[in-house]
Amino acid sequence: PYGALDMAGNVWDWVNDWYDGDYYSYSPYENPPGPPSGSYKVLRGGGYNFIWLYVRTAFHYAYLGSRPTYRSDSVGFRCAASPGE
Repeated sequence: PYGALDMAGNVWDWVNDWYDGDYYSYSPYENPPGPPSGSYKVLRGGGYNFIWLYVRTAFHYAYLGSRPTYRSDSVGFRCAASPGE
């Protein structure tokens, strides 16, 4: 309805969650809120300049460029709200 179709592979989505490689081994099963702190934010989805294996919304990644002060033409964000907000 918004004309935003097939956006996979456009840019990495920078999300609000902090990255912890072991988080899902101890997180709640449903709707995990993410770790309370960390050094890197999570990037999801894969940008146009990465190989096709990373262009999935379920793929998450953290690297030096995912610090909150990082800027890149292949990293973006999407506005979102919790259901009911």
